[in-house]
Amino acid sequence: MRHFISLALLLSTPALAQTNSFQTGRAAPITAAERQQGNQTNASITAQYGGALAGRQAAYVEAVGRRIAVQSGLSSSPQAFDVKLLNSPVENAFAIPGGYVYVTRNLVALMNDEAELAAVMGHEVGHVAARHSAKRQSAATRNSIFGSLGQAIVGAIAGNSAIGGLLSRGVGVGSQLATLGYSRGQETQADDLAIRYLASAGYDPLALSTVLESLARQTALEGRISGDARAVPQWASTHPDPAARVRRAAQQAAAIRGGEQARNRDAFLTAIDGMMYGDDPQQGVIDGRTFLYPAFGVAFDVPQGFTLQNGSDAVAISGQGAQANFGALPFTGDLDRYVQSVVQSIGGSPSAAPLQRNTVNGFRTAYTQLRAVSSNTPVDVTIFAYQLGSTRAAHFVIVAPAGSGAGALEPMLGSLRRLSNDDAARVRPRYLRAVTVRSGDTAQSLSARMAYDDLRLERFLVLNRLDPREPLQPGEKVKVVTY
Repeated sequence: MRHFISLALLLSTPALAQTNSFQTGRAAPITAAERQQGNQTNASITAQYGGALAGRQAAYVEAVGRRIAVQSGLSSSPQAFDVKLLNSPVENAFAIPGGYVYVTRNLVALMNDEAELAAVMGHEVGHVAARHSAKRQSAATRNSIFGSLGQAIVGAIAGNSAIGGLLSRGVGVGSQLATLGYSRGQETQADDLAIRYLASAGYDPLALSTVLESLARQTALEGRISGDARAVPQWASTHPDPAARVRRAAQQAAAIRGGEQARNRDAFLTAIDGMMYGDDPQQGVIDGRTFLYPAFGVAFDVPQGFTLQNGSDAVAISGQGAQANFGALPFTGDLDRYVQSVVQSIGGSPSAAPLQRNTVNGFRTAYTQLRAVSSNTPVDVTIFAYQLGSTRAAHFVIVAPAGSGAGALEPMLGSLRRLSNDDAARVRPRYLRAVTVRSGDTAQSLSARMAYDDLRLERFLVLNRLDPREPLQPGEKVKVVTY
């Protein structure tokens, strides 16, 4: 069920003074306490992002990640690092103390060579090496049970409300810190460390600047697709001018760049050929403003101006004037009790939530509304549940201005329906393919293979970080997305 680009997720650790060795570019080794903390959180974080992939692509990512991670000084043994390729359509990478490094398949798909893969993982390892997470400890209580997916909801209802006060209780540290950003200084330091790691590992240090450029272009494209050109991903949240960050990374790399240094483009494209791209049908598929969920046999639509973000176990809906989350909890056949369990899961009191009942498109429904306060501003929190079968239910949690109920998302509540044959036909996995350019091929002709109904050329150019003014060269490899 997707997520914004985020190159920042890190577990909190006890404050650690930087050693003299770190001042010269080598971090203090991983401690036993950090190892234990990572071990305790690894499984839940992996599950949140759809689980870890196996096979040749995962093995390739692991090898590159270990090669770059040992440059940090956290450990001289590659086996000390657990590097995972996550089955997520989210463009994300992160690391946690204890030697755990993660990157999602959709972020890997956006890269164009092995050095860029190393750069992204080096950036995240840099945050761990610099012990940046200790400086973010105080912000942990601002997050909620929704983890990274529900940050929009938390931002609306956490505030100073009774519900918000309870949201942070009983939540794993990994989920709490899933969306917390680093400071501008921390991001800059992690960039610098990544560049240093690239050079010492034999990679071209310019790779960080090129992958940052790809991320900026992807962000602009996603804003165009969603109709929100103002959208800024979390990786850039502390860098208001992404172009300046790209330029700075290029300048830093140029200062230490030596002779021949590896990019390994062909090896990278060969390794990722055939990797799933975008939504995994088992987690649901976003098709424009429609979410199709074969696992539950349902679909729903969001109004114009709202965007869908799919994660492994929930969907976030964002737009002007309202935010929402679609998910499911265990169901025992009692829909009233199910709604109460949702209320409890966000820290509310079931006794303060009178229920109403209805039928929507043949589904029995039960719903309630709570009042919360955010930054001294009242908001409505609507919980709307559907009985999908004798052992299955699902629900929306909607936050909107006080007095508006479900607000602009009211039509969405009536759109949930059983998958039709036409809906089911739209649920197909997409795959990344590395193809060799032939004489006469152009960006226009190759982009016609892209498995999308809109912006095929634009998607192709961003995916390959291509200049539309430059002709393709026969014999080079490029990426396309096909069914």
